[in-house]
Amino acid sequence: MRAIRFDRTGGPDVLQLHDVPTPQPGPGQILIRHEAIGVNFIDTYHRSGLYPLPLPSGLGQEGAGVVAALGDGVTRFQVGDKAAYALAGADAYADYKAVAADRAVRLPEGIDVRTAAAVLLKGMTAEFLLRRAYPLQAGQAVLIHAAAGGVGQILTQWAKAIGAQVVATAGSVAKAEIARSLGADHVILYRSEDVAAEVRRVTGGAGVAVAYDSVGKDTFDGTLASLAPRGLFVSFGNASGSPPSIEAQRLSRSGSLFFTRPTLTDYIATTEELDASAAAVFERVLSGEIRVDIGQTFPLDQAAKAHEALEGRRTTGATLLIPE
Repeated sequence: MRAIRFDRTGGPDVLQLHDVPTPQPGPGQILIRHEAIGVNFIDTYHRSGLYPLPLPSGLGQEGAGVVAALGDGVTRFQVGDKAAYALAGADAYADYKAVAADRAVRLPEGIDVRTAAAVLLKGMTAEFLLRRAYPLQAGQAVLIHAAAGGVGQILTQWAKAIGAQVVATAGSVAKAEIARSLGADHVILYRSEDVAAEVRRVTGGAGVAVAYDSVGKDTFDGTLASLAPRGLFVSFGNASGSPPSIEAQRLSRSGSLFFTRPTLTDYIATTEELDASAAAVFERVLSGEIRVDIGQTFPLDQAAKAHEALEGRRTTGATLLIPE
C-alpha cells in the first residue's frame, strides 16, 4: 500500500510517499480501507517537531472508510461496515490502517465517509470544549478564534445552536463572511482590530464567559483581556506559535480568571466516552445544526501541498486527503 512517511522533522517537503506492506489486523483490531483522511493542524505540529514523534514515522490521526478485515475477538464491527477513527496513532496518511476496534466508531445512516473524516476529530474537539471543558449555556457570550477554520466552524455553529452570543475572529474579510454565514453575531478581524476592545464593545463592557483560542501566540493577550470576571481561557492550539507562559498572579489581577490547556485524548479516554462524543457530533450533523464544510481535498500523494495550504492560512473548513 501507499503511505506518507517522514524521517526528519521540518517543512512540508519532508513528507514522502512510500510503498509499504499493508498492515494486518491483530487481536481486537479492524483493518480500514481509507476512502478519506482528515488533515488537522496537529499533523503539522508532529511533522515540524513541535509535538515530537519517534522517527521515522507516519502521519495523520483521523480517517474513515470501509472495514476490510477483522482481527481475532472483534465483535464491535463486521467486514463491510463504514467506520471512522481519530487519535488512534499517527499513521493515517495511507491507503489502509489497522485500528483497535474499541477506538473506532461505526458510521450511522446518513453520515458518509468524507463527512466523517472531515468532522470526527474536529467535532469531538468542539463537543468536549462546549459541553465538558466548559458547559456553555444559552445567553452566555463566547469568543471563538479562527471561526472559519475546521474546528472554529463547528464551534461557531454548535455554540449558536446552544443559544450563546458568539463573538468570532477571523484573519481576513473573506473568512469573516464565512463566520457570519455560520451564525456568528459579531466578527473581529484579529490581525487589524483590537480584539479585547471589540469584545468589550459588543458585550457592553462585560466580556465573555469563555474564550476558545486555537491561534496561540498572536491572540493570547487579547483573549485574556476579553474575559469577564471568573471567565475561562481555553487554549487548544498553536496556529501562530506556542502561547506564552502565564503568571498565576496575572489571572488574579485580571478578574480571578481560569486557564486550561485541554486535549481531546483525555476526554475520549474510554470507549464509552468516545462513543458518546461521536454520537453527539453525528446527531448535530444529521439534525442540520452543524454543516460540514469540506473546503479542499488533495490526493494522498500531495500531502505536502495540503500542509502548505494549511500553514499558509489558505484553507477554510476541513481539509481531506483522498486515496486514489
